[in-house]
Amino acid sequence: MTATSHSHNQGEDRLRWKLLLKKALCYAKSIVALAAAFAMLLGVGCQGRAPAQFDGHKAYEHVLAQVAFGPRPVGSEALGKTADYIESCLKAAGWVPSRVEGEYRGVPIRNVVAEKEPGGRKGKILIGAHYDTRPAADRDSDASRRGEPILGANDGASGVAVLLELARVFDPARSAYEVVLAFFDGEDRGGIDGWPFSVGADIVAERLGRGLSAMILVDMVGDADLQIYLEGNSDPQLAAEIWNVARRLGLGDRFVPEVRYTLVDDHVPFLRRGVPSVDIIDFDYPYWHTTADTADKVSATSLEIVGRVLLEYLYTR
Repeated sequence: MTATSHSHNQGEDRLRWKLLLKKALCYAKSIVALAAAFAMLLGVGCQGRAPAQFDGHKAYEHVLAQVAFGPRPVGSEALGKTADYIESCLKAAGWVPSRVEGEYRGVPIRNVVAEKEPGGRKGKILIGAHYDTRPAADRDSDASRRGEPILGANDGASGVAVLLELARVFDPARSAYEVVLAFFDGEDRGGIDGWPFSVGADIVAERLGRGLSAMILVDMVGDADLQIYLEGNSDPQLAAEIWNVARRLGLGDRFVPEVRYTLVDDHVPFLRRGVPSVDIIDFDYPYWHTTADTADKVSATSLEIVGRVLLEYLYTR
């Protein structure tokens, strides 16, 4: 009886050990699997995530958002709402916006500038666009409409859209330069009621221009038939660098290395202060300063082309 009970106990013990061993093996496999997963995640973290890509459709959404405010001339409530929108988008993308304000003929001027992880680099590049729109469609084919304000989907909203999408995807760790984004007020009232062009840009250039390595202006870049020629006032060396980036990306047919126009635009106040500056602009736009400058004239593909070139330039300069 005793011998039989002992044998039975031994069998139970062997079964219990087998079960414990099986559980231990399961736990060991789980630990190995977790360790492998952790190692894989660690490897991905060390290698870095895939870089964000500039998305022309997301940029186009910014065009639509601005146009939804209506015409946005200097000093208007709609322009104030646009500035609030710009600041909100910048904050959401991790940038720190601030205002560079002034006044012209009693009209408040509100420029928005933004930085992300400033300092500690080779230099500083400012990329700018004006966000106000022309208060009168003085080039409209319909003379009866020349006193109406324009929506400025291309002349105003397109440059801002490129900068806001750039804010979303730009990775400061991949650039040797600190980048400042600037949104200029008071550009497009020039030639009306005695106003000059580039009132807001002049204020920014006066206060922030010192020490800039370069200034890049983005203006009227949404035309579906995009052809950006060299602009005559732009710094030749800086322009050549950017146009060469476009050529390397296979976009030489969109960035044409020939001078076609010489323009007074928001880059000129920076040039006057000795900052190498360039105007990226497609001035062959039939709806310029007309009531027909609407969102349907703007191409997401064109916005993406310009954004890709800018991003590559910032990463490779």
